[in-house]
Amino acid sequence: MNVIETEDNLGLTVCQRQPLVIDRGEGVWVWDDTGRQYLDFTSGWGVTCLGHAHPRILDALAEQAARVIQNPNSGFTYSPARARALAALASILPEGLARIYFASSGAEANDAALKLARKITGRQRVLAMEASFHGRTLATLSVSGGPDNSARYLPRLPDHQFIALNDTAGLEQHINDQVAAVILEPVQGEGGVRPVDRDYLHAVQVRCREVGALLIIDEVQTGFGRTGRFFAVEHFDICPDIMTMGKGIAGGLAFAALALRPEVAAGVQLGDHGGTYAGNPLACAVSAAVIDELKVAGVIDHVRELGQVAVQDLRRLQVEFPELVVGVRGQGLMLALDLTDDELVWSLTTLCQQHGLLVTPTRNRVLRLLPALILTREQWQQGLVCLRAALSVLQTTRRACA
Repeated sequence: MNVIETEDNLGLTVCQRQPLVIDRGEGVWVWDDTGRQYLDFTSGWGVTCLGHAHPRILDALAEQAARVIQNPNSGFTYSPARARALAALASILPEGLARIYFASSGAEANDAALKLARKITGRQRVLAMEASFHGRTLATLSVSGGPDNSARYLPRLPDHQFIALNDTAGLEQHINDQVAAVILEPVQGEGGVRPVDRDYLHAVQVRCREVGALLIIDEVQTGFGRTGRFFAVEHFDICPDIMTMGKGIAGGLAFAALALRPEVAAGVQLGDHGGTYAGNPLACAVSAAVIDELKVAGVIDHVRELGQVAVQDLRRLQVEFPELVVGVRGQGLMLALDLTDDELVWSLTTLCQQHGLLVTPTRNRVLRLLPALILTREQWQQGLVCLRAALSVLQTTRRACA
């Protein structure tokens, strides 16, 4: 079977494909269908936080699958696996977040947060940040600030407004008593790994509390150790009204959650939310195992330390290739190279693949590196060798064409 031909002929392609068939993975490595090995610095968009085929995840999958995969009447019945996942999450959530609801994806969690914020406050207006990204449902696209995210799905849902990230000018005017919620990422992912300023985030929280608006923090990409803390809000010492989670929450399974402050959750009533797979026992069992592994294996401290080394290494590449790289950003293992031209992103992605490294192309001239949190220093250096080689070829090619 020709995998590429079969997928192209039988499946509707809605993204730019790399001519690469991934057959299996282990740790931070994957192999294509010819047996060639690659370092995976994508983690499937930051999902496989413990790498591929982690034994804790495999054990949890096998054990729970042998018991029950989906409860009868799903959320209408109790589940030991769901209870374990709730307890595991409660043990790591920022202080003040106490009520948890499950979802199937980060977009669905954000969609639910927006829906519940409007219901709880009795208001319609939602503020989001320019260049933000919160998902691909119609509601989450309406709060995703890149123009190409929602322009093709006109009309955009009403009562949404975008404001500039880290700009306090006019903040009091924007956040008023007509606003149901402000939603933001502590570090913008699709926006190019751009962090929120500490003072700005505190100002937003204070203003939301003054006017009764809810602050929704989207930790879908930044959560579960990605930035060197369990959650990025821990760097800022704040407690959002609602926090959404996904990606690394279950190490590769489609799973997500949102957590609310008790005072906010008091406004949620019977029938306000639900979902067929919300709290699915299989995903819950894996999520509890992932959280336990992150807690006991010292992974979070390792990410914080390796992230500092990685940023310094990338800055040296910036000095080495100033014609290609104009900036480096990163926190923990959420890293970005800001290139001189958007057209370079896919060229560099292709060259990295040719040198045995898989990276994540991003809009706005950015190449993202989102390796598994178990990446060792030696493996980081191996990836750096591949990245330098790809940059060298790209620089030589551009000079030859100049």
